[in-house]
Amino acid sequence: MLNTLLKQLDNYLSSVESDESKVAAINEVKKVMHQHSPFKKEPVDCVLWIREGDIVANDYNPNVMAPVERSLLQLSIETDGFTQPIVVTPLKDKFQVVDGFHRHLVGKTSPVAKKRINGFLPITVVNLESSGEAECIAATVRHNRARGKHQVTAMSDIVRDLSRLGWDDLKIGSELGMDADEVLRLKQISGLSELFSSEQFSDAWTIK
Repeated sequence: MLNTLLKQLDNYLSSVESDESKVAAINEVKKVMHQHSPFKKEPVDCVLWIREGDIVANDYNPNVMAPVERSLLQLSIETDGFTQPIVVTPLKDKFQVVDGFHRHLVGKTSPVAKKRINGFLPITVVNLESSGEAECIAATVRHNRARGKHQVTAMSDIVRDLSRLGWDDLKIGSELGMDADEVLRLKQISGLSELFSSEQFSDAWTIK
């Protein structure tokens, strides 16, 4: 039965003439397979090819890549192809980048890559309990910190934004992999008194 099904699928895909239609069909097959996969909770189990215009960058990414590394990434993608998908979360009618901002940028701007993949980009959709702004920010920061790359000033802005979105210090630390002291230091960098409204302070100066 499996061999028959594979033969039918092979015949069908061979009959599809346009790349656009073929990619759409393959994406649908992958989605069905993903639903039945033992690894359906793992985003990388289902990599889809999506038009670059349907993917938008986020405006809070604290990861800054040096020019040399950016050039090397472009060379890698142009020479070796995309070996990692862009991690996204769904919006109303598009996908927003969670991780892979620079892969996304290279895929959109490199003439070599654009010609080879014909305006498509590989994505995998991250499993978020909620696609709210705070959850998306936290997911991006986790990906960046796991690689040891983040910019301190941008991170302090992230902490500020999460605080304004209603997250307390404990949740910020838990979701971003920070201890209480690091959260406090980043709030101090932001320098906004509103971030310390929940803190308890002594009425007097203490000199040691």
